[in-house]
Amino acid sequence: MNQCFAQTIHRFTTTTHYITSSSLSSSSRINRHRATTTTTRRTRNISISATNDDINIPEETDVVIIGGGLAGLAAALELTKRKKSFVLLEATDEFGGRARTEEIDGFLLDVGFAIYLSSYEECARVFDREELDLRKFYAGADVRYERKFYRVADPFRHVSDALPSLLPEHKIGSTFDKILVGLVRFQTLLFRMDPLKRLGGETILERLEKFGFSDLMIDSFFRPFLGGIFFNPELTTDSRLFDFVMRSLALGENCLPAKGIGALATQLVSKLNKNTLFLNSKVEEIIENEDDDSSTLSVKLINGINKTVRAKKIILAVEGPECYRLLGTMSDKSDNNTGGVGTTCVYFSCDKPYDAKNAILYLDGELYARNNRKKTLVNNCCFPSVVSATYAPEGKHLCSASIIGVPEEQNDELLAEAVKTELSDWFGADVTKSFKMLKVYRIPFAQPTQTPKAKGSGINAFEQSCESGVMKNVYLAGDHRDAATFDGALISGRRCVEYIIKKP
Repeated sequence: MNQCFAQTIHRFTTTTHYITSSSLSSSSRINRHRATTTTTRRTRNISISATNDDINIPEETDVVIIGGGLAGLAAALELTKRKKSFVLLEATDEFGGRARTEEIDGFLLDVGFAIYLSSYEECARVFDREELDLRKFYAGADVRYERKFYRVADPFRHVSDALPSLLPEHKIGSTFDKILVGLVRFQTLLFRMDPLKRLGGETILERLEKFGFSDLMIDSFFRPFLGGIFFNPELTTDSRLFDFVMRSLALGENCLPAKGIGALATQLVSKLNKNTLFLNSKVEEIIENEDDDSSTLSVKLINGINKTVRAKKIILAVEGPECYRLLGTMSDKSDNNTGGVGTTCVYFSCDKPYDAKNAILYLDGELYARNNRKKTLVNNCCFPSVVSATYAPEGKHLCSASIIGVPEEQNDELLAEAVKTELSDWFGADVTKSFKMLKVYRIPFAQPTQTPKAKGSGINAFEQSCESGVMKNVYLAGDHRDAATFDGALISGRRCVEYIIKKP
C-alpha cells in the first residue's frame, strides 16, 4: 500500500472512508465552507452542515496544520494530546488525502486501490483495530501467464498451495526462485534493525539480481507485484522498501477495513475537536511576519472569502508538489521530493467474482516480459467484495483494476471498456458480461518518487528533517518526509509535532 495498492500494499500493500451521515450528531459537525449553490452527491462521507455564515476560523492559534490527510490528522492528534491549540485547514471537502473512500450506489470505492498491513506498528499504536474490523486477503497472488493463472502462495501460511509452485510445470519462475523467495522472506525476519534505518543506495532491481532471481521471476512476478505497490515496474525504487515490504508481509496480513480504507481518517477525526477542523479552506500563501517573530497565513476559501490566521508555528502536511508551491520552491530542481508516480483505478459492479472463495490479488505476469512487452493496461486486479462483503450491496460484487500511470488518450468510458476487454481475457466473458463501470480514478501523484537518488543513502533517508529550510517556524510532514506508507504518513505527523514542541 493507493497510501494506495498503496500505499497498497501499500503498499500486498498502499496510502485511508468515512462515516455515514447518521454517524455524526449535529453537535459534532465539522466546519465546512461552501459556496451558496447546493449540489446533491451520490458520494456520502462525513456528515457536515455549514453555510457561508459558519466561517469561524480563529484569527490566532499556536499551530496551523495545512492538510487533512493522514499526516495532518496524526499531527492534530499529537497536538491534542499535548494540549496545544491548533486549527487544521483542508483544501477539499473531505479528510483523508490520498487515503479516502467514496460510497457510490452502495459500493465502497477506495480512491486508488490500497491495502492495510496489519504489521504496521504506528497504525497499531494509533488505531483501534477492532473498530476498523479488518478483513484479510489471501496471502499470495494468482499470476496470469500464457492465458492461465498460476498461484504464488506464502509457503508459511498456505503450504498445500505453495508446494505445487515448486513443480517444473509451474511457469512463474524456477524451483530455485521459489526457494529463494522463502529464504529472502526469512532473512528479513532475522535482522532486528528496521530495514528503513540502514544505509542504502541500490534499487530493488539491483537487489533482486544480486539475490540471484531469474529474469523470468523478476518480470512475471516482482515487476507486477512490486510495481503495483510502488507504481514503478522498472523497479528503480529504493531497495530498503523491498526489505520493508517483505518483512511486513511476513509479520502481518494484508487487509481492508470493513468500511473502506477511509475508515482510517474517520477514526482519527473522531478523536479530534471538530471545532479545530476546517474543510474547503485552501491556503493560497504563507506570509512571514518578521516584526513579531510569528508567521501569518493568508487563507482564501473556495467561496471567495479571504481570512488571515496568525500562528506561532505552521505544519505543512500536504503532498510534495503542494508543499513546495507554498514554500515558493517549485523551481528548485535540486529537490527530488517534488516528483511523483501515478496510478489509475477502474471500478466495476458485477454479478459474480472470478473466485468467490479466495480473496486474492490477480497479477499480469506477461505485461513486462523482456523483449515482448504487451501493449495492455491492467497491472493488477482484485474483487474487494470477496475480501469484505461490505464493499458491495447484497447480491452484487465489486471489481477493482489498477493501471500504473495515468492514460491520457482515452476518456473514462473508453478506458473502462478497454480494461473490461482485457479482464474478459483473464476471467472469461461469463464473469465480465455483467461488468458496469462505477468510476475511474486518475491519480497523477499517488506517491512521491522513492528512488535511491531521491531518498539518499543515509540511515535517516526515511526520516527527513522537519525543518522547511526556507521559512522560519514552518515545518514539514507527509509521506515525502518518510516512507510512502500509511505508517510513514502517521509517523511523519507525530514526529513533526514532537520536533516543534522541543524547539524553542
